Amino acid sequence: MENGKTENGDTQPPPQWKDKGIPLLFYCCVVELLYWRDVKTSGVVFGAGLSLLLSLTLCSIVSVSSYITLVLLSVTICFRIYKGILQAIQKSDEGHPFKLYLKQDVGLSEETVHKYSDCALAWFNTTVIELRRLFLVEDLVDSLKFAVLMWILTYVGALFNGLTLLILGLVGMFSFPIIYEKYKVQIDHYVGMANKRVKDIIATVQAKVPGLKRVKAD
Repeated sequence: MENGKTENGDTQPPPQWKDKGIPLLFYCCVVELLYWRDVKTSGVVFGAGLSLLLSLTLCSIVSVSSYITLVLLSVTICFRIYKGILQAIQKSDEGHPFKLYLKQDVGLSEETVHKYSDCALAWFNTTVIELRRLFLVEDLVDSLKFAVLMWILTYVGALFNGLTLLILGLVGMFSFPIIYEKYKVQIDHYVGMANKRVKDIIATVQAKVPGLKRVKAD
């Protein structure tokens, strides 16, 4: 298996997803979207998400939510009136234009709620355990790495606000997977070189600085 795919090409979630109870259907949908398997669907999701985030940079979330609601209501009301006039002119008895959608069950079943709540709970518990391990310095090197990451994020936060980071993250989510799929060999080569270099630096620092070797709590 490689990159979430079996030998026959079926999409399978990585083991860490299975361990946390991530549903296979959810994983497959994410892969289909991020790898642009269906260009139309991915384009709609990406465009809608990007438009929403860009709108939030200009207006408050209350204003954006209100405008989106008004646009949707305007479309449905106008379509309802149009179909009503059309039926009156043609003297047809088609009924409500949205009757098919009004009869559909849009509620969440208890099974679905339990499944996704269990998934969220598994993620939450894993995060809490990992944070406890880092803050209580179970592994000195991992805690130092976490501290360095937080220090770097202070500079990132000074340069970008939360919405900008979300926009960059959304663009990256829909760009990096397909770029990696196309240039996998070259990217893996340079990432491997970078990882080796980082490991060499860490090993050198650990050898020169007393007490910096990996020491876990008893």
